[in-house]
Amino acid sequence: MDALVEEAAKKAAVAWIAVSARPAKLVWCAWLGGALLVVSGEGEQTLPGLPEAATVEVSLRGDHGGRIVTFDAEVSTIRPDDEAWGELVTQLAGKRLNGAGGAEDLARAWAERVERGSCSVCRLTPVGGTAPMPDDSQAAPPRPTTATRIPRRPFRLHKVRGAAKERRS
Repeated sequence: MDALVEEAAKKAAVAWIAVSARPAKLVWCAWLGGALLVVSGEGEQTLPGLPEAATVEVSLRGDHGGRIVTFDAEVSTIRPDDEAWGELVTQLAGKRLNGAGGAEDLARAWAERVERGSCSVCRLTPVGGTAPMPDDSQAAPPRPTTATRIPRRPFRLHKVRGAAKERRS
């Protein structure tokens, strides 16, 4: 595994994940056991197609928003009856901000949702090397929308003409 990927992932609380041809989405994650763990589904963040995907593209950014590294990751799901569940998911629940109840309660709720098929806990294991950094900014144009806003007229505290006449006299 690339040392840059591991170091950036250990410090990351969020990652940009692109599933298939969809635009990348920002999700919270945690680096545990040599992989990024992501929870998605009912009551959590949405990342359509993640449990079914074989690989995804992951981008990690630094404290100031600049991209540090982009890499491909192999997707595997963790089920409550897996050995890794007890070891990793309780730690993941402890890292969850604003979780309802304690880590054990949250892990139990995730297990119930996974059994119902409304939630998934995915392990994203880095494969291959890192993608080269692009030469351009990679800025995307705004997405088309029907939303419009009529700009307001500028606020004027007083009439400029009247004040100019008073200064002349």
